[in-house]
Amino acid sequence: MSVYGGQQAATSPATGWFRTAREDGRWWLVDPAGGRFLSIGVNHVSYTADKIQGTDRSPYREAVAQKYDSPQKWGEDAVKRLKAWGFNTIGAWSDPVTWRQQMPYTVILDFAQQVKWQDGRQFPDVFDPVFEQAAKRVAYRACRPLADDPWLIGYFTDNELHWGPDWRTSDSLFTEFLRLPDPSPGRRAVLDFLGQRYLTVDQLNEDWGAQYESFAQIGRVPQVGARIPQDDEDDFLRIVADRYFTLTQEAIRAVDPDHLILGCRFTDGAPKPVLQAMKDHVDVVSLNHYDVHPPKAALREIHRLTGRPVIITQFSYRGRDSGLPNTKGAGVVVDTQQDRAESFARYVRELIALPMVVGYHWFEHADEPAEGRFDGEDSNYGLVNLQDEPYPALVETMSRINDSAYQLAGGSARQSGAD
Repeated sequence: MSVYGGQQAATSPATGWFRTAREDGRWWLVDPAGGRFLSIGVNHVSYTADKIQGTDRSPYREAVAQKYDSPQKWGEDAVKRLKAWGFNTIGAWSDPVTWRQQMPYTVILDFAQQVKWQDGRQFPDVFDPVFEQAAKRVAYRACRPLADDPWLIGYFTDNELHWGPDWRTSDSLFTEFLRLPDPSPGRRAVLDFLGQRYLTVDQLNEDWGAQYESFAQIGRVPQVGARIPQDDEDDFLRIVADRYFTLTQEAIRAVDPDHLILGCRFTDGAPKPVLQAMKDHVDVVSLNHYDVHPPKAALREIHRLTGRPVIITQFSYRGRDSGLPNTKGAGVVVDTQQDRAESFARYVRELIALPMVVGYHWFEHADEPAEGRFDGEDSNYGLVNLQDEPYPALVETMSRINDSAYQLAGGSARQSGAD
């Protein structure tokens, strides 16, 4: 094993940074010392953890403050336990104290959260110079201090952006940009797109089944029975995605030319136009997914469209025997901690057999408060409970499966050699 936890391979030269490589029929991360690396991580390894909704109280923080003299000591022991359970990566939203424990780590930048959105918006106006300026500020503040750290794997740009209809809204981005105020750069961008595509409003009316008198009326004057062609929605979405990924890549690369760009953590899937637009701007595609089995077909399609390796950046199972309500939150609820363990084992075995997959990150380190965190989630996602006590059945199984991940991945590569 290399000092970073990767498996040494003669065909993998040391570059001093994490990178990606396709070897022996499958994708790998390669660590700075040249070791083949699968990122096996845990999200939100945090001293504070989740606060009770509407308060400044964190049950987990209160418990660990009684156990440890300092956050530093907590961080040392938390990472030591994760290593003992077969994990090798600190995932998103983790306490910076955990980044300094000689374990590879990832950072989430949350570019889209840095600008104030109009009420009801689910996506930033990426055509507004304010977004570009904010992205540069975020990268300068967050990436520049880490640019020389070989333990950093790379950056996630955002988490679960609204790329199309989902649980938040049934609106497409095309519709959302049309509804922006008249002076906004985003609305001007979509109207310019339509003007170049149709040249005259009469041509647009013919395709849409509408009766607009001018392009300025689009999105302002209701048109009963009109329909936006899917090609229009898709092609504009591709433009939006290209703008987002170009700006975020440029912001990062201006201050950090070496670390990986790990994508924007899609939820369940990603529209084809977005995948087509992002492929030249990211090194890895990241996907959050909560289900019994991995989304094998979706992962193959993501790889086909982007040519990039994929990492599952959130998955989890919740247990009814935890004493937590589990009334809000993503994913499957099972009866016992043993069921959680078996679900983890099944998911990872199926996932790591896919040759485009370079890792998996569990959500999350500690349970959520029974009273609900900031968004009301109140679920048993943790490796440890709110008293910082591990769930034995879960972590014992995780240790065994995590320790076998390279063997499972290597066997897959030798057997299939598939893309």
